[in-house]
Amino acid sequence: MNIRALLAEQVRIIRGDRLATIGAGILLALAFVAVFAPVIAPYDPMAMLSTQDGVLLALRPPSTEHWFGTTDLGRDIFSQVVTGTRMAFTVGFLAAILVTTIGTNVGLIAGYFGKWPDTLLMRAVDVAYTIPFEPFVLVLVGLFNPSVWNIVLAISLLMWRSPARVIRAQVLSLRERPFVKAAKVAGASPLRILYVHIAPNLLPLIFLYVAITVGWAIIAEASVSFLGFGDPRTVSWGQVLQVAFTSGASRKAWWWVVPPGACIMLMVVSVYLISRVYEKVANPRLAD
Repeated sequence: MNIRALLAEQVRIIRGDRLATIGAGILLALAFVAVFAPVIAPYDPMAMLSTQDGVLLALRPPSTEHWFGTTDLGRDIFSQVVTGTRMAFTVGFLAAILVTTIGTNVGLIAGYFGKWPDTLLMRAVDVAYTIPFEPFVLVLVGLFNPSVWNIVLAISLLMWRSPARVIRAQVLSLRERPFVKAAKVAGASPLRILYVHIAPNLLPLIFLYVAITVGWAIIAEASVSFLGFGDPRTVSWGQVLQVAFTSGASRKAWWWVVPPGACIMLMVVSVYLISRVYEKVANPRLAD
């Protein structure tokens, strides 16, 4: 299956479900904002704005000039939310691609070869399940400087465990199918059997975990940034919320916390709606 046919198949799957179509529409709208963020944002997200008289525009409520109001330092919240969309997509999709790639390959190798590779890889999965995410991020921050890439690294090193275990279970079933045995008889190499014959049958499950991981990664980044362990040099939705709460202005300046919080929920809900349709494709019994 070539790339064009693969993409066309995904479009067909999503368009076949109304809620998934809505989720895809929301995600595309947010993607548009992320791509054109420098053009859409009317101000520098970190610039401290003031009037012509030099008065700082601190904690100004939403207006025609500042749609989402301003922070206690006079920064435009709309510009920060728009700029944070780019970071959400970067973290969400990069982490999802890495997690799914690692988990898929581990599941394929463990399920197909069995024996000691299976035992070794599944014990690695068990170890990954014992490591809590937040303390693991704190260790990375202690070893390296606070960075969004540390969050992506932490997600990638831990979250591959779930897709690996589920995909392994599917491979255990697929390797006994007649088309796999026919490929072996024809002299196909193990790698060809894994990635040409078995992997395409796992695509619905793989796309399901991509969608799930995108939402999980966005929540994880927002949570870590809210705790103050994100990259202070970048603008993200979690960092906007963290500054709002540490400043003590979050209770009276509702416009400071509602927009980034709503964007987090909107993006997570959109990928959840998309994941539902892939869950039905991976497990047809759910469609009943």
